[in-house]
Amino acid sequence: MRGIIDRFEQNIAVIEIEGKTADIQRELVSGDAKEGDCVTLNSDGIWVVDSEATKKRSEYIKSLMDDLWED
Repeated sequence: MRGIIDRFEQNIAVIEIEGKTADIQRELVSGDAKEGDCVTLNSDGIWVVDSEATKKRSEYIKSLMDDLWED
């Protein structure tokens, strides 16, 4: 299962999964995760950062922004 971290609220991570948000206990998310990261649920039930997917998503968003502000 894949998702994107929307935000953290105290001990909860709000993760967008297939267009819907889910409240996940913060302890079930890897410690290096931050808002905007793409995450994958591993076999241990822990959400871990997918660095490659996060990088691709960031590049895609940057290209959209560049197109939007292009003269």
